[in-house]
Amino acid sequence: MLVAGANIEPFLIYPKYFYEKIYSYLRDTKNQNMIVTVDVGNTRIKAAVFEGDTNLECFVFDKTALEKNIKNILEKFETITHLVVSSVGDVEKQSFLAFESEVKVHFVSNEDAFPFTNNYGTPKTLGIDRMVLAAGATLLYPNQNRLIIDAGTCVTYDFVDENNVYQGGAISPGMRLRYESMHNFTAKLPMLTLESPESYVGKSTAQSIHSGVVNGLVYEIDGFVDEYKAACKNIIIILTGGDADFLAKRLKNTIFANSNFLLESLNQTFQYKIKND
Repeated sequence: MLVAGANIEPFLIYPKYFYEKIYSYLRDTKNQNMIVTVDVGNTRIKAAVFEGDTNLECFVFDKTALEKNIKNILEKFETITHLVVSSVGDVEKQSFLAFESEVKVHFVSNEDAFPFTNNYGTPKTLGIDRMVLAAGATLLYPNQNRLIIDAGTCVTYDFVDENNVYQGGAISPGMRLRYESMHNFTAKLPMLTLESPESYVGKSTAQSIHSGVVNGLVYEIDGFVDEYKAACKNIIIILTGGDADFLAKRLKNTIFANSNFLLESLNQTFQYKIKND
């Protein structure tokens, strides 16, 4: 599109200049793959559509509505070329392979190329979600120590050092599991849902449970962060997962909170795979 004041002389005098500009634009556009990344978690499914590094839209849905929602996404974004899946849940691969006639389907596995050296003692047991998070942190934050905290059904802590070596981490129960375990393994404690505690000192059974679950997890995360900060300089702390936004406001430590970091890391991991295959 020409705009007022634009210099159109190169296009009038040198047609080759015009065609080179068009070719350059089409080439760059072609290289921007439009993909949908899908994170199959223990509780729900999250998805996002990316064009290059740009997140166009995010989606959250139940496992029972997987195929319907994937179909809707593909109909809305007709130029999607790849469906990239990371799964720790119990969804059958066939549910995704049903779309093979429309897009290329890729299941991320530990056989893929990753931008870090895996120093985990049992590398084949390392969850693919943790590997994807580590890859995203490695690619997005080069030359830094990185601690990625994923607050979902479980809370995972993953540490990648400044030399791009994955060193390990920790796993603990997430907030929902903490509420459920107290209800399921006691005779009288009620089943509650997440709620911000009114005070550190609970004045009722419900208030005491909320204080124990929420404050207990906040103290845990802050404690881990303190340990890593004491041991490592030049470290970035990334908090993600379904409870990230709720927890971020309560932590004393400065962190980078991004509830969609796994989806973004899936996109980064896939782009890395394309370049390194």
